[in-house]
Amino acid sequence: MSEWLALAIAMLAACAVVVAVVLLRHRRAGADEDTDETPDVIEYMTMMIGVVYAIVLGLAIAGVWEARGVAQDDVFREAQSLHEVSERAQVYPVEFREKVRSDVDAYVSYVVDVEWTYMREHGEISERGTELLAKLRTDVATRAPVSDLEAQAYQPIMDRISIADDARNARGQNAGPTMPGVVWFGLIVGAVVTVGMVFALQIRRSRRELLLAGAFSALIAFLLFLIWDFDDPFGRSVSVTTQTFTDLFPHLGGGSG
Repeated sequence: MSEWLALAIAMLAACAVVVAVVLLRHRRAGADEDTDETPDVIEYMTMMIGVVYAIVLGLAIAGVWEARGVAQDDVFREAQSLHEVSERAQVYPVEFREKVRSDVDAYVSYVVDVEWTYMREHGEISERGTELLAKLRTDVATRAPVSDLEAQAYQPIMDRISIADDARNARGQNAGPTMPGVVWFGLIVGAVVTVGMVFALQIRRSRRELLLAGAFSALIAFLLFLIWDFDDPFGRSVSVTTQTFTDLFPHLGGGSG
């Protein structure tokens, strides 16, 4: 099932539940029940619960959005560093230059074609990707510079490989859901309480009130879906893709992101 179809079903279900409860409550209400006035304390409590939950939702959305941005930056650092390694290898003789570029291309191809899917399914980076990057580091580190130009390029290339390795590890740490379970518990319970307080206001079954109650519950469902979708930077519909790699290494083609 598509995630967006699931969202639509969840929003419609939230609306249906709220409307059904309001209609059922109105039908079972006593003839002498006053639905025109609501105690001031209930209005105050409803307002405060709504404000507190809005703050919590805002912080949660900001947190997962920031995590996604950090993940995107890590991918860019990794791809850019490897691109720099491939370009700086120009100073080496043809045979070794092609070896370095072959190592870079092999690693990038594996990340784009295999590891991205592996991250989505397992929530971590693969051992094979680590081995390919280690091979690149070993090939560069074990060749002694034979000219001043190579000596000047050696350390910057090693630095770029280290940056790529650091960005790769950060990518692995960001793979999979990042929101703690206790936060999700608070968000879901808060949603139930916030929507439930609508009934404390003694709303009637007029078209306007039912529309507002349904729209409010659908909005809560949408915001929770938004947090859930951003919670996994690499595994959901609005996720970080391999576009940066494919842009910097267009000759490799393909891509799973």
